[in-house]
Amino acid sequence: MNILLNNSSMIPLYEQLMDQVKNGIIRGDFRENDALPSVRALSARLRISALTVKKAYDRLEEEGFVVTVHGKGTFVAATDRELAVEARRRAVEEEISLAVQRAKTAGLSRDEVREIMEIMLEDCYGND
Repeated sequence: MNILLNNSSMIPLYEQLMDQVKNGIIRGDFRENDALPSVRALSARLRISALTVKKAYDRLEEEGFVVTVHGKGTFVAATDRELAVEARRRAVEEEISLAVQRAKTAGLSRDEVREIMEIMLEDCYGND
């Protein structure tokens, strides 16, 4: 598992970890019943608190992506990939909705919001 965390990001470390594990599951990098690294091992490797890893694993379990078996470890749950993709899509839609509401409150026009989105898409995706 290749996890890269950005300590200077505004996104909490546990959320960054969760997102990367979720994306790995959705892409098929992790299969049903694959063991994730132990909390202690992953925290040591990433040089972060074990509590941060534990929080990420707990949240992933709440969302149905992993299952923790006491004394055995944390494993990728049997998930419906389509449901996982849809959950991620809903989360992105909620974040975009919040951003659009903030833009409206700030007095930005639709065209200004579209221009900002186009710039951001270009930065992220290039000329695809």
